[in-house]
Amino acid sequence: MNERKSSGLADRIYSDILNSIMEGEFKEGDRLLTEHALAERFATSRPTVREALARLRADGIIVTRRGSGTTVGRRPDPDVRRFAPLETLSDIRRCYEFRVVTEAGAAELAALKADDSDILAIQQAFDELERVVETQGIGAKDDFAFHLAIARASKNQFFITVLSFIEEQVVFSMNLSRNLSLVKTIERQRLVQAEHLEVLEAIRARDPARAGRAMRAHLENALDRMFGS
Repeated sequence: MNERKSSGLADRIYSDILNSIMEGEFKEGDRLLTEHALAERFATSRPTVREALARLRADGIIVTRRGSGTTVGRRPDPDVRRFAPLETLSDIRRCYEFRVVTEAGAAELAALKADDSDILAIQQAFDELERVVETQGIGAKDDFAFHLAIARASKNQFFITVLSFIEEQVVFSMNLSRNLSLVKTIERQRLVQAEHLEVLEAIRARDPARAGRAMRAHLENALDRMFGS
């Protein structure tokens, strides 16, 4: 079996197991089937199953402990399937993890270095997101504009370049996150906006530690809303 075919099978197994968890076949705390049983179920090799399980483990979906086997650790929001292929979830998670590290730093610098025009740009992006919520829109591009305005306020071109370079992936993940909020409640949309406002106010207050914490909390909360706590 060539490497590409094996990887494709691992993607399918990852998606199928994840779908089974989201459907409730395996609930949080339930033991998963053994590698051997899964290999038989999917008519494939144990190394291929092992690759899929490794991705699920890295995503925090399953947990392996000595003596208790592999159990379901968390159940992602079932509505995720309405807006994104399940095999993309690993990349979405990695994108958020990367953003937590980089954007928290950008927010800290923005609090130190933003001038009045930078803060006005962040405020205008926030106001545009307010209009998106009021009109029940998606606003992924507007969300990106808010985060990019903060990167620009850091006065460090590397933050701007990195965020711009991964714009397609970031907007994709934002689109998923905002679609999920839209099908929930208006309170959830307001919660996201409250997190944005806390970042803006921390930068306006010239408080780098608060700005970094606010940005980190916002992105980690977005990840938890998608993947479960």
